[in-house]
Amino acid sequence: MERIGKVPVMAGQESVWDYPRPPRLERSPRSIEVFAGGRRIAATKAALRVLETSHPPVYYVPLADIEPGVLQPAARQTFCEFKGAASYYDLVVDSRIVRNAAWYYPSPTRGFEDMADHVAFYPGLVDRCVVDGEEVRAQPGDFYGGWITGDIVGPFKGDPGTAGW
Repeated sequence: MERIGKVPVMAGQESVWDYPRPPRLERSPRSIEVFAGGRRIAATKAALRVLETSHPPVYYVPLADIEPGVLQPAARQTFCEFKGAASYYDLVVDSRIVRNAAWYYPSPTRGFEDMADHVAFYPGLVDRCVVDGEEVRAQPGDFYGGWITGDIVGPFKGDPGTAGW
């Protein structure tokens, strides 16, 4: 399948096509917030982000920076060839339940150990996610959980026609 051309990078932007494969895990000093049920359920300046070719960054929030009681273990599990086995959480805010809204790696593989006790949220399944005051656009598709901000350019895996990338 043919890939759409790389979007030109302007000053202050990152291209997902310059991200590595296998992915890289790095600390992020940016302000990360997650909102659901009309309230902020997570806020941190100690997130981790995963950068992988063709994907917008995925931010992982320390479990300690998530409102207690909003995450309930879910039955879903998946496997990443790089990070290992992922488990999921349902998000429960007041009487609203969002199935499989977040995921984590209970025993991440070598190189990703710092992800233990961190949780990623699907931006399309919560009210909104915010990076340094900017509202995030969700990565297209129903599998990927990337966070698209104005400083990230694509094209992104998950857009129509990208399944074979």
